[in-house]
Amino acid sequence: MELTLIVLLVIVLALFFDFTNGFHDTANAMATPIATGALKPKTAVLLAAVLNLVGAFLSTEVAKTISGGLINEGEGGVLITPEMIFAGLIGAIVWNLVTWLYGLPSSSSHALFGGLIGAAIVGAGLSSINGGVFLSKIVIPAIAAPLTAGIVAFTATRVAYAITRRHDGKKDGRGRFRYAQIASSSLIALAHGTNDAQKTMGVITLTLVAANLQDPGTGPHLWVVVACALAIAIGTYSGGWRIIRTLGAGLTQVKPAQGFAAETATAATILASSHLGFALSTTQVASGSVIGSGLGRRGSSVRWRTVGRIASGWLFTLPAAGAVGAAAAAIAHLGLIGVIADAVLGLGFIVFIFWRSRRNQVDSSNAIPVPDVAESGYAVRIRKGKVKKVKTKTGTIPPLTPVAQSAVRDDVAAREAAREAEKAAREAARGAARDAGSEGDAR
Repeated sequence: MELTLIVLLVIVLALFFDFTNGFHDTANAMATPIATGALKPKTAVLLAAVLNLVGAFLSTEVAKTISGGLINEGEGGVLITPEMIFAGLIGAIVWNLVTWLYGLPSSSSHALFGGLIGAAIVGAGLSSINGGVFLSKIVIPAIAAPLTAGIVAFTATRVAYAITRRHDGKKDGRGRFRYAQIASSSLIALAHGTNDAQKTMGVITLTLVAANLQDPGTGPHLWVVVACALAIAIGTYSGGWRIIRTLGAGLTQVKPAQGFAAETATAATILASSHLGFALSTTQVASGSVIGSGLGRRGSSVRWRTVGRIASGWLFTLPAAGAVGAAAAAIAHLGLIGVIADAVLGLGFIVFIFWRSRRNQVDSSNAIPVPDVAESGYAVRIRKGKVKKVKTKTGTIPPLTPVAQSAVRDDVAAREAAREAEKAAREAARGAARDAGSEGDAR
């Protein structure tokens, strides 16, 4: 009875982690299309939620990496207990919520790995960790994936701007990349489901194996796949607007062609990693792509201070989540009482974080500053050079930033020049007509 209760608590907590993973990582797919105005905020998160749900059913390779690779379990390995897994999940959730509160796009995946590793070391020693899997499928992808995505995004941005260069005053058509962004961001959401939802599937499967309710080396049951897919989809739909703000406007100013390049690079990297069973951080990949695209667009700038904050979060994710997981594991060693104590402390922390977030609420209406979206649309000049009007609470158009104001002045000057040329042409035509009439009278 006691074991069954603990397993049930672990499954519930794992699904809650899956929920936090969803709203923590929504920005990976939808920050850039929201920033460029390609998708409305609520439409974007709904689309991401549906595709996360679908993606979770497409593969189980990453789930097998966690359930039968990272932590040694079963015959010939170290039998970790459900209590340790419970403690590891607490470490992951605590770090997810802290970084969400401060708008840091940290890795939910590495928070999970850190929490599990910290709890397993306290409960069963260093021998419970498979060092080879940890190095080859977690550490190396964590370094290589964002660099690869950044390089691909940089190159794709350069190519996109090169082939859409203006000639003879004609429009370059870059605004049409907005339509392409819908497809590329959808691909990221699908890829996110194939990678991140599986991590929770792997945790639940690992719990069932540790409790002797499932054979070692087997994949997740269908009910586990369905439950995890629904949890991450619901979490994705809830938003995660703080991190959307950071990725969409905090790193660099995103334009449609640039956003499309970043999203394509992110999707390609995640899908390739899912196929190979690499449990990488989709957040790190998306951040690397946005930075690479910012470097690739001439005239753009990357906010390196924000990049430094994000990098610090990446650096501390594994050890911080591991420390919390280890502390929770030490309490969980007391048995059922310890697990209940962990649950109460964890619930209290969750309530505190959500209460604290109400003091500076970020939602769909203010995640991306409206002037930034307006500027992005105006600089591209999609429809006859007119900026799309954006409604605000006061019913006014928000003030444009200096770059957009410059674009406005250029357009006004061009229209004035066109009017003057047209007026001069009419005057010349009238003069020619008068001269022709005078010559006729003379004859």
